[in-house]
Amino acid sequence: MIRSELLQAMAGDNPDLNAEEIEQVVDIFFEEIAGRLAAGGRVELRGFGAFSTRERQARTGRNPRTGESVEVPAKRVPYFKPGKEMRERLKVK
Repeated sequence: MIRSELLQAMAGDNPDLNAEEIEQVVDIFFEEIAGRLAAGGRVELRGFGAFSTRERQARTGRNPRTGESVEVPAKRVPYFKPGKEMRERLKVK
């Protein structure tokens, strides 16, 4: 699903809200998640899953085009762990 599809789905479920209000709600939702993760926090959505960040150590990588060694600095990367209900829904039957 892309952002425009999400906005359309929310508009269908909430006919009392106009398009600008729906877009504002989506913007606030994603901004709050991104802000919490940037601050090193965790965001848990019951029944869906939890977003957090993980530390990656600095390492020596390789440029795939030239084969040259490249130093890759340490960084934080986003991580998602699906909740129990989400894992149940995704099971192959």
